[in-house]
Amino acid sequence: MIYTKLGKSDLNVSRICMGCMGIGDPSKGMNKWAVPEEESRKIICYALEQGINFFDTAMSYQEGNSEEVLGRALKEFAKRDDYIVATKFLPRSQEELDRHVSGQAHVADCLDRSLKRLGLDYVDLYIYHMWDYHTPMDEIIEGLNNAVKAGKTRYIGISNCYAWQLAKANFYARENGFAEFISVQGHYNLIAREEEREMIPFCEDQDIALTPYSPLASGRLCRPTSETTKRLELDAYARFKYDKSQDADGGIIERVRELAENKNVSMTEISLAWLLRKVTAPVMGVTKKSNIDGAVKAVELELTQEETDYLEELYVPHALAGVMAQNGKQKAGDVV
Repeated sequence: MIYTKLGKSDLNVSRICMGCMGIGDPSKGMNKWAVPEEESRKIICYALEQGINFFDTAMSYQEGNSEEVLGRALKEFAKRDDYIVATKFLPRSQEELDRHVSGQAHVADCLDRSLKRLGLDYVDLYIYHMWDYHTPMDEIIEGLNNAVKAGKTRYIGISNCYAWQLAKANFYARENGFAEFISVQGHYNLIAREEEREMIPFCEDQDIALTPYSPLASGRLCRPTSETTKRLELDAYARFKYDKSQDADGGIIERVRELAENKNVSMTEISLAWLLRKVTAPVMGVTKKSNIDGAVKAVELELTQEETDYLEELYVPHALAGVMAQNGKQKAGDVV
């Protein structure tokens, strides 16, 4: 495994981050394809053995059970200084809005509950899961700064936002001496490259780490279009993100398959090797040990510029997908 600094921080993270959206009781939450605790523990242990030290979860994943399972496994299999944990919080719920709970109080309460589920005194990275259009920005930024000052998180990150929002938040924080976002977790892969317009250039200029989610497009970039899986069949949110562009994406996926065959590697390795040329550490969702094997191998795989250009050539502009497509229209408490 290769390690790198996460943006401006002193966090030394593996080039692959294990995403834990599929970790936890499948009877809880929206992910019916999630992996129960006994098997999840084996996967987490295996990830650690392969050198992965960066783990990403969220309060919303399986109603918090992902945090619980991850926390128990890490406590058993590793020392606290040997791993980096990131978790995420959602915007204020409608019930909180009705009770006029402040943004600062919301951040503090969400983090305390996540720390309890994780069994930790602090997280290394606390991520604003999506922009809260119902709460003043300064309340969220001040709440996150309070969390840093209290020692409950070492750094803060953000997910599912526009470049102008990140710029506005960080410049506000800078003016007031508050903690700034050091990382962005956006939607970015070979068939979803809209982050290249503004977000990636801005992050490169500001030394903000890129830790994109869905690096394999929910499995679409790791197998031929003719094959299917349980997740492809059950993950309605992924279909919402990718089904509309599947005709345009098919040619790119075929080129991934072709290049993988020519180089005698997996499609996973090709897709991640391309992404690793662009970002700090992709968040790789894992539901079985073999997912880890392909990801780890990708870290060592180098693509030529000609191969990179070949993979990128067929891309056409896509409409924004998922929570970003809602452009501020999401309801309080929406989950991604």
